[in-house]
Amino acid sequence: MKYRVDVIIEKDDNGYYAYCPALEGCQSQGETFEEALANIQEAAELYWETLSPAEIESLTKTRVFTTALEVAVA
Repeated sequence: MKYRVDVIIEKDDNGYYAYCPALEGCQSQGETFEEALANIQEAAELYWETLSPAEIESLTKTRVFTTALEVAVA
C-alpha cells in the first residue's frame, strides 16, 4: 500500500537537508537535491514500517502547506 507524506528539503552550505514534519525524527541529507530526495524516500519507507495501523491512520490526516511571501523592510 502507498501513503502520501509531506517532505521539506532545504538547501544549505553542506548540500540539502530533508525531513518529514509528520514523522518525528525522520530526516536525511544529500549532496544534491535528487540524492536528498532519494535518501528521505528510503528513510520514510523504513519509518513507516515501524508504525501501527492507528499511527498510520493518524499521520495520513496530517498535511503541510508551504508558500513564499514577499516581505517589505522599512
